[in-house]
Formats: sequence, C-alpha cells, structure tokens
Amino acid sequence: MIIAGEWRRASDGATTEIRNPASGEVVDRAAAGTQQDIDNAIDAAQSAFRNWSSTPPAQRAEIMSRGTRVVKEREKDLARLLTQEQGKPMREAVAEIRRFAKTMEYYASLAKTLRGGQVEDLDEQRYGMIVKQPIGVCGAILPWNFPVSLMANKIGPALVTGNTMVVKPAPTTPLTDLQVVRILIEAGLPPGVLNVVPGPAEVVGESLLRDPRVRKIAFTGSTKTGKHVMETAATNVKRVTLELGGSDPMIVCDDANIDEAVSGASVGRFFNCGQACIAVKRLYVFDSVFDRFITALVAKVEKLRIGNGLEQGITTGPMHTEAHRAEVEAQVDDAVKRGARVLTGNTRPYEQGYFYSPAILVDVDEQSRMLKEEVFGPALPVMRVKDLDDAIQKSNDTIYGLGSSIWTRDLEKANEAARRLEAGYTWVNSIPDLYDELPFGGVKQSGLGKEHGVEALDYYQETKSVVVARSNRRPAKLS
Repeated sequence: MIIAGEWRRASDGATTEIRNPASGEVVDRAAAGTQQDIDNAIDAAQSAFRNWSSTPPAQRAEIMSRGTRVVKEREKDLARLLTQEQGKPMREAVAEIRRFAKTMEYYASLAKTLRGGQVEDLDEQRYGMIVKQPIGVCGAILPWNFPVSLMANKIGPALVTGNTMVVKPAPTTPLTDLQVVRILIEAGLPPGVLNVVPGPAEVVGESLLRDPRVRKIAFTGSTKTGKHVMETAATNVKRVTLELGGSDPMIVCDDANIDEAVSGASVGRFFNCGQACIAVKRLYVFDSVFDRFITALVAKVEKLRIGNGLEQGITTGPMHTEAHRAEVEAQVDDAVKRGARVLTGNTRPYEQGYFYSPAILVDVDEQSRMLKEEVFGPALPVMRVKDLDDAIQKSNDTIYGLGSSIWTRDLEKANEAARRLEAGYTWVNSIPDLYDELPFGGVKQSGLGKEHGVEALDYYQETKSVVVARSNRRPAKLS
C-alpha cells in the first residue's frame, strides 16, 4: 500500500493473493489494509490538504502531467501487469493505460480555467464574490473491470481542484493501480496527496464511508453496493458520486447500415469479455432486418479468439472470477428455461481459467433475468421489435439508465431516440465509448452525479458566496 508517499506493508503483515483469471497462477501478493492502515492514510491525506490546496492550479497540473508522461513511457509493463491481474487481452490493457493518461492530461489542461465569479452591485454598498474551493479529503472506491482508467476519472478532477485522496482498489486488481500511483509520486506528487489502501471492503471501504474527515466519496460498482454507499455516507451528509450498473439497450432500425451495426454490437457487447458498465446488454432489432442481422452477428462473434490475454491475437480473455462466470451462466439458463434459444456460445472452452464463450440468444422472454438484471459478461439477448416506438418502450422498461445506442440513417429517428431514451448517454451509429469532454453518469438506478467533462470539477468543489461592503460608500441611487 502507499501512505504518505511511502510503500508500506499492512500494519499486521497480512496479504492477499492476486491470481491470474486465465491460469489461476499467483501474480503477486498485496497488502491487506487494516483499520490502523486506513486511519493512517486518512491522516496523511488530511495533513497534505492544506499545502496541496494552496498550490497554484497550474503547478498542480504540471505535477500531474509529469507523472502522466512517465506512465505513458511505461505503458507496456503496466499493461502486462493489468492483463495478469484482470484478464483482459494485452491490446485492451494498453488501451486502458492510454485512457488513464488521456484523462489525466485532460484534467491537467483545465487547471487554468478554474475560476469563480463576481456580482458587482448587490446593492449600493456591497458586491459579491463566488468562490470555488476544494472539498478536502476524498475517497475513491474502484471496481475490478477497468481499475486504472476508472481511477483517473476520480483522481484527475479531484487533484487538479486541490483535494487530497485515499483510493481503495478492488480486492482482486490492486497491483496496477499501486504501480501507477507510485509513478505519480516518484514524479513529484507530494506525500499524502494520493494514498492507496487495498483491503477488505468491510474495513477499508466502510472506514472511507463513515469517517467524517472524508468529505466526498466517488464510487463505481453495482447498484446494490451503490445504495449502501449512499445510505452510509448520508450519516455524515457526505457528498457522493455514484457510477452504477446498467442494462444498456441498442436499437437497430430497418434503415441502418447492417454491417456497421453488427460490428458495433459485437464490440459493444464483448469488449473486455462483456464486463463493462456501458456494454450493450439488450439488443432490439427491427423485424424486417432481424434475420439478416442475427446471421451476420453470429458469424462475427464466432470469429472471436478466446484465450489468455498475454497471447498474440487474443480478442476475448477470461471472465474475472468463477463467481461472475457462474452468475452469467445462471442468467442464460433462466432465459433458456423460459423458451430462449442459444445460437452460439454458452460453453466453457477450457478446463483452466474462467473462460466463457460469447453467447447470443433469441426468443428471450421479457420476464427473464437477462432483461430484468444487469448481465455483466459476454451473453447478449437479441429481440425483435415492430418499430421505433416499440423499441424505445422496451428499452426504457428497466430500473437502469446508464447508456443507450441507436443505429439508423434517419436523423429524425436518431433525434427522437436521443430525446426519449431514459439514459445518461446515447450513441448514434457509434460503439459505446466515453469521451473526457462529455459528462458521463446514469439516470434512474444507474447512478448519481457526473464523471468526465468540465462538469466533474463541480463534484470536487464547494461553492462559497462572499459579500463585501465597500469602504467608500457609493451615493444612494435616485428613486
């Protein structure tokens, strides 16, 4: 773990094995943080806050940029470690390290834009100022599916606005996060500004939620856990940003470019072995093009190469844990019992590792678990719809509202879908991908608050009003 700029063992010496999902081999051991460790980390962040928040934003940005440049120089080594602990193919791991760097560079670039405002004449004697101030110590609770890039979503806006932070990585993917933060510190990030404490959720995570010195929590994870985060943080009226689960619909209209839509569905569902919050999880295809579309999609998915992410040419790695694989299998089994047909996949191709062959299902009942729950793995239900109204109604029939997409050549259809789909993000003729320039966050039970964009800065700042009486009173205005 990293506390106050130092690499430390757990106070009681305890460690956790980190295993490769493709082979089961031990990659390394990580410290398992204790109550004393997380208390020390919060102490360090609190002690560092005064100096860091007083550092000019441009200087904070230069320190962030310097560390980010070193991360980019070491991307291959970092990507290899990420593949070993998470399971994703090397090319996806490299892309994640680059995404981390891009996000950090984006927020560093906003440093000189940080400003408040002024109201010149509140009345004849006073003017007002609007002051933006950092919140203080912030906590980040990270997931295992994109542990590095999603860390940037939190530390980027937090650090540039002058906050300090304690990061809790996912228990199964702490290694690359630790190495990245180590690089940032070696490049000049002051001790205590950014601390990393791996460890059990009931100790490390709960302390971040309950300790009143931690003023804000940024969490990415399941909706169930997000509700607990929100409830617990409310005890101290703590700010939260929640990026939670999704069951993102994709609509393919009868005028769509079918070849491009098929590629979009394949990438959108099966990237990172389907383990992404913004992955396509429900696919609605107009009846008139359904047969053509499904034939092309099955053929494309069957060309995906499954295997150890360290091997050349692999496009689909293992699922992250046995429990996650079993959950997807259970959701597929439920759909089959209700009448669904599996057109491809739904097998365990290797005895070793948590591999699962990408599955496509049709004739899926509307009450099946696959349509009512989030499916966090490579299984895709494909449904027929009559028209756009039918597609939108079924797309919105969910507790989730993270992302959505539509494929059509008709601008009016695209605009109508963008307006009516109940989601925080809508892609038109595009695979689901996030951009630092655009705010990202869900509606309904998919989250609270925004990450990405300049909007994210507001979630790490307090807005304070200041009223100043002029020493030289202005003459009263004539009525």
